[in-house]
Amino acid sequence: MTFVVTENCIKCKYMDCVEVCPVDCFHEGPNFLVIDPDECIDCTLCEPECPAEAIFSEDEVPAGQEHFKALNAELARKWPVLTEKREAPADAKNWDGKPDKLKLLER
Repeated sequence: MTFVVTENCIKCKYMDCVEVCPVDCFHEGPNFLVIDPDECIDCTLCEPECPAEAIFSEDEVPAGQEHFKALNAELARKWPVLTEKREAPADAKNWDGKPDKLKLLER
């Protein structure tokens, strides 16, 4: 099993999760983070650290967001590994909880 970053991370991109990951399975894009399913060891440390509550185990991804499993895997192959927490975007709080952000995902 792996963990999955879902839609609410888009444009929030808090990085608290990165700091606790023991295997560096997070990858960073312009306005979204993803988890590499091949690297994730299912340690569960990242999920409670996400202020936007955007990380779920693959078996608990919210209805309608199942496509984020494949999206995490796809983008993890393209984006660089992120090993250190950096500041979230200045407007992250404004985007937290906003619906329909997938169209804003920058690849």
